[in-house]
Amino acid sequence: MTIFSVFIINKAGGLIYYLDNSPNKEPVQRTFTYPLELKFREGERLTVEFGEQADVKVGYALVSVNGEALSGKVLADGRKVVDFLAEESNYPVTLEFARPKVSANQRIMLASMFHSLWAIASKLSPAKGSSGIEVLEAESFELHCLHTLTGLKFLVMADPRQAGVDSLLRKIYEVYSDYAMKNPFYSLEMPVRCELFDIHLQKAVEQADRTTAFMSTSTTS
Repeated sequence: MTIFSVFIINKAGGLIYYLDNSPNKEPVQRTFTYPLELKFREGERLTVEFGEQADVKVGYALVSVNGEALSGKVLADGRKVVDFLAEESNYPVTLEFARPKVSANQRIMLASMFHSLWAIASKLSPAKGSSGIEVLEAESFELHCLHTLTGLKFLVMADPRQAGVDSLLRKIYEVYSDYAMKNPFYSLEMPVRCELFDIHLQKAVEQADRTTAFMSTSTTS
């Protein structure tokens, strides 16, 4: 079980802190025959858009072809990868995929989108004084939110089997109060750049990971 990431969003919807705690997975390498079942979306890199398989997921980026590292969407000789993969004579072909990292712009956009969705949910709720979105559940992750009285939102993205996320959110709020808000050089609503905050937040996340791993081992035995 894993805590994938932590977001802190200010009351205006701006991202003021992000921690990436995703495990570093090794690239996935597979050999394909013609026709290629995968469909790609073109951006800065080619990413899998359709045809997900057991070890090659939607969103994975193509990083090499036949052991040759790609420069964006082109091969070393300048040919476009999509043109290369469209020719039957180039098969069988060995492709290597990696799980892409979320860029800074994507993190800012995601934070802003969640802030808007939270506001909409709290307005649409039939319950007076609704706390908005507290948990979003998906097949491969859950997104937990703690909304404070001052308007801050603490988000934790975790494995669906991860236990103790609510306790972790409260701990993160405590760490923020102790090591960010009490820092005389920190301005409220601004990005958090405090070394002690970084250290204690990382410790809290690692403790949550270890606790769940211990509980899982105990249950199995």
